[in-house]
Amino acid sequence: MIDENGVPAERVLDEIRQLRVGDRPVHGGRLFAYVYDPGVAGLDALGAAAHAESAHVNGLDPTAFPSLLAMENWLVGAAGGLLGGGPGSTAPDVVGSVTSGGTESLILAVKAARDARPELTAPRIVVPASGHAAFAKAAHLLRVTLDTVPVDPVTLRPSVADMAAAIGPQTVLVACSAPSYAHGVVDPVAGIAQVAAAAGVRCHVDACFGGWTLPYLRRLGVPVPPFDFTVDGVTSISVDLHKYAYAPKGVSVLLHRDATLRSPQYFAYADWPGYTMINPVLASTRSGGPIAAAYATLRHLGDDGYLRLAATTRDAVGCLAAAVRDVDGLRLMAEPEATVVCFTSTDPALDLFVLVDELTARGWHTQPQLRYADLPASVHLTVTASVAPRVAEFGPDLAAAVAAARRAGPVELPADLVALAGSLSPEALTPELIGGLAAGLGLGAGPPDRMAVVNTLLDAAPAALRERLLVEFVGLLQRPTW
Repeated sequence: MIDENGVPAERVLDEIRQLRVGDRPVHGGRLFAYVYDPGVAGLDALGAAAHAESAHVNGLDPTAFPSLLAMENWLVGAAGGLLGGGPGSTAPDVVGSVTSGGTESLILAVKAARDARPELTAPRIVVPASGHAAFAKAAHLLRVTLDTVPVDPVTLRPSVADMAAAIGPQTVLVACSAPSYAHGVVDPVAGIAQVAAAAGVRCHVDACFGGWTLPYLRRLGVPVPPFDFTVDGVTSISVDLHKYAYAPKGVSVLLHRDATLRSPQYFAYADWPGYTMINPVLASTRSGGPIAAAYATLRHLGDDGYLRLAATTRDAVGCLAAAVRDVDGLRLMAEPEATVVCFTSTDPALDLFVLVDELTARGWHTQPQLRYADLPASVHLTVTASVAPRVAEFGPDLAAAVAAARRAGPVELPADLVALAGSLSPEALTPELIGGLAAGLGLGAGPPDRMAVVNTLLDAAPAALRERLLVEFVGLLQRPTW
């Protein structure tokens, strides 16, 4: 409850510091998900100071706060120029908007495509199965049907022919990834954009995750395939600045090839007695803090800084991939192309979920990915520049964690629980059943220290049941403090 007389400022800050003791470490190069750390001294302080300068500036009205408009336009120009647009390019008229993150950028890309075709009564979007889950969220929120195209279990990419076959008369958008989040591979963007253009459909490239690094990796000699506005048929691109541009969260940029394509992204409403609402993004009121922090970060690091960080990250990726190859029973899901190392187990005695727990116990925080269609469960490592100084430590710890996981053996769920997970419908989950499952899995006041049992149960369940279980489990954690 709110304190009657308030709390002294320093005490409040001490409380926050104490609460953060249990968080994953956001610096130090041992967290392979959720945060993006360049390991650049002073960058956090710069971002915090810039954020403070504009925290109370409101992005609702750019005419009232021209400083924010200027910073947004500069960020859009920086992203557009990096990704093949701008003066002197084949896409000179690129425009864009700054959003709160990749999910908002993708929702807006779908909205713009849907609203550009008001004559269609049942709009659809075509997305590879490896496309980010935010496309599914966009489809759900915007009442658009999601048509997913399988990916090859070896290449981890969709075929151009399958994408073309999925396009129909109600399709408003075709999407692809550069790179995909799960495995870090670049989809065949040129071919997909070509078939989309032939069908008269927009093509969006989701470059939110890792797309900022691809032009720099190309300059370093990495064979990055065409994926940006240099590709005919690409109509929009999203790229997150709070990922590999290393800006504080949350800032993303949604780019369109021209202003006509962007126009249906806006929402305007004048049929009420208040101010006329005009929003380029989902939010109305927006703090200028994240935008100013991103502006300061990009200005400070500069092109040379990003090139150096990309080189450092490339080297770290190579070392981590080599460490995985050196361990019997592990296999890379794909040879690294960008900033991801993803691996799976080829040994039935080596349980990946137990391995993840063993790595966590050794201070390495990785991200388990559950089975999907023909794809096995895997472990995902998002690699940032800050990992480079620690890569020599990872190989021995990985070998030790694998040995420990083998000694522990695979998680064995009770047979009746496995049968229940395979047959239970989401609608059949009662509060009593959820409570019993949560108690049996150790989900109480907080997540358990080891998650292998939980992940094994989720892995055994069909996707729809996984979703419901996760909703209920997370709901148990998110309760008010009175």
